[in-house]
Amino acid sequence: MFTHLKNIETAFRHVKLFSYLLIAACTIISCFALYKSYQAADLASRHIYILANGKALEAFAADRKDNIPVEARDHIKMFHHYFFTLDPDEKVINANIGKALYLADESARNQYNDLKEKSYYNNLISGNISQQVVVDSIQLDIDQYPYYFKCFATQKLIRATSTINRSLVTQGYLRNVARSDNNPHGFLIQHWETLANRDTTLQHQ
Repeated sequence: MFTHLKNIETAFRHVKLFSYLLIAACTIISCFALYKSYQAADLASRHIYILANGKALEAFAADRKDNIPVEARDHIKMFHHYFFTLDPDEKVINANIGKALYLADESARNQYNDLKEKSYYNNLISGNISQQVVVDSIQLDIDQYPYYFKCFATQKLIRATSTINRSLVTQGYLRNVARSDNNPHGFLIQHWETLANRDTTLQHQ
């Protein structure tokens, strides 16, 4: 009888140990499954599909730090485009300058006010002069914050009879701000100044 009870007790211990091992194995498998599910969901969230002209194009999401140089250069390029690309039309000038001022601090507004006081924009309108800018290169230092940049561009003043090319060099700093419809890159240009703006060539038409 005692041997029979001992066998039952031993079997109970074995069943108990097996139950613990089974529970531990189920817990480990469940945790692993949850981890892999989260990993798969995170990987899937990085794949973005854009429908363009009836075709699904795949885009990839990335951390902001991976895109800082690209976004910063495009921000600088767009600011200079809006600030310097003008036509002899007051509404066009106001619209472009308005877009540019969303991308920079009061240093850009100060330059705009200086040009306005000197009747620069009135002269463009009265002389039927169009102004364009092409950004040639941008030097960007992202090792220190705010990010320093120097922009090299070619500015064109287009008249009916001639085109004047100017060498334009500006510099400033970029700091992070919240993204918005008016500022999609989430940068703000500060301490912006013009280092050089001189005529280089004159082309007669």
